[in-house]
Amino acid sequence: MERTYPCGVCNKTYRKRRSLKVHQRVHTGERPYGCDVCNKTFIHTGSLQVHQCVHTGERPYSCDVCNKTFRQLQHLKLHQRVHTGERPYRCDVCSKTFVKRYSLKLHQCVRTEERPYRCGVCNKTFRLLQHMKVHQLVHTGGRPYPCDVCKKTFRSSGSLKVHQRVHTGERPYRCDVCNKTFIDNSSLKVHLRVHTGERPYCCDVCNKTFKLLRHLKVHLRVHTGERPYCCDVCNKTFRQLTGLKVHKRLHTGERPYRCDVCHKT
Repeated sequence: MERTYPCGVCNKTYRKRRSLKVHQRVHTGERPYGCDVCNKTFIHTGSLQVHQCVHTGERPYSCDVCNKTFRQLQHLKLHQRVHTGERPYRCDVCSKTFVKRYSLKLHQCVRTEERPYRCGVCNKTFRLLQHMKVHQLVHTGGRPYPCDVCKKTFRSSGSLKVHQRVHTGERPYRCDVCNKTFIDNSSLKVHLRVHTGERPYCCDVCNKTFKLLRHLKVHLRVHTGERPYCCDVCNKTFRQLTGLKVHKRLHTGERPYRCDVCHKT
């Protein structure tokens, strides 16, 4: 069927006038469908219906291999590639394949070092548009994704999804060595270094290596002399926040640790 309906703004074409009308809301900002629970608005009814599953907890699509459930059919189809091994997206340069189109796009940007999206506030650049949009919430203070259990808010739907596992107890990432489970994939990757001995972060000054980037950053203060945490009572400074917290007990008199035998604190 011929695509006879062009968008006057971006020249994208559509086969149906209705599809064009829905697309134009991207440019006009119109979001006519609102959630009755949290008042979040959407461009079309399908997005609203998927969103409402966040409040109802409904996950109507189930994997027939592992019984994992999903809110959206496309998420189920994407998940099933884990079982089939299908990786339909291929890099034209190195022939590496990917499960998701998003992963291919990110790979291509990493390979070319292209960062085409720039924040208009701080000029920080990004490989993907969605990464820039999430970053911009730092400047606006926006945290549009609320947890329906504890009301904590998040800048991205991905962060909210990971957080919700605190309430559900879901820990979908499992270590193949010791079977320990984790809430997110990044925690699993860090844990695996216990078994592999990998310490990928190296100090440029003394060559000491670390499992975590934050540990390297703290260590570097030994060389730079930086002590960013300051006591507001006596102005003593510390390299780590934990050091400041322990120090403050000298002023507050707090003694949180008690001996089980003599009860001395």
